[in-house]
Amino acid sequence: MLILASASPRRRELLARFGLPFEVVEPQVDERGLEGRPERLARRLAVAKARAVAASRPQATVLAADTVVAFRGDILGKPQDAAEAEAMLRRLRGRSHRVVTAVAVLPPAQTGARWGGRRRPLIDHAVTRVTMRRYSDAEIAASIASSNPFDKAGAYAIQDERLSPVEAYDGCYCNVVGLPLWTALRLLSRAGLDITHVTPERLLPQCAVCPLLVS
Repeated sequence: MLILASASPRRRELLARFGLPFEVVEPQVDERGLEGRPERLARRLAVAKARAVAASRPQATVLAADTVVAFRGDILGKPQDAAEAEAMLRRLRGRSHRVVTAVAVLPPAQTGARWGGRRRPLIDHAVTRVTMRRYSDAEIAASIASSNPFDKAGAYAIQDERLSPVEAYDGCYCNVVGLPLWTALRLLSRAGLDITHVTPERLLPQCAVCPLLVS
C-alpha cells in the first residue's frame, strides 16, 4: 500500500499520474515559524510528515513532500491573510526566486519490526529557478479575491491560468507545482515499488523535457 502524506490536491493529482493505487492521509505537523536553509528545511519537513503518518502504518510505503519558496534570504510560506498574500506577490513581481521541493519516502517496516519503529527515510530534493512576470496590482487583487494564494507557498501557483504569474522557469516544472515527479519515481523505485510502467507520456507534457529525467 502506498500512502501520500499530504493534504495538497496538487500533489494528489500529480501522484495519480503514476497509475499506482494510493491512500491520502494528512500529516499532523506544525510548519509555522520554521527557519533554516531552504533545502534543509524542506527535507526536514518532508521527513517529519512521512514519519507522522508512517508511525501508525508500518506496513505501508509513505511518500511526503514539502515545498519552500526562497527569495533573497527569506522563506515565503503560505500566506495567512490577504495582506500577507499581497505583500508576497508584490515582492516576487518581476523578480526571480528559488523553489525547493523535498520528497521523502519511508519504505515498509521490515518483517518483525515493532509497531511504530523508525524506518530509514529515502530523501531527495529538486530546485527550480522561477522568474515572475510584471503582473499588475489589479491582477494581484483579483487573485486574492479568488482565494487562490492562501494554500500555496509564495502565494502563487505556476499552473494558475488566470493570474499566469510565471514568465520563465529553469528546472523541473512539477517541482514548482509541489511534487517533482521524476524524483518521486526514483525514490519509490528504491523503496521497492514497481514503477516500470511509468513513461513520460503518462505524466505532464513538461515532464518529457524535464532536466530531472536524465539526472
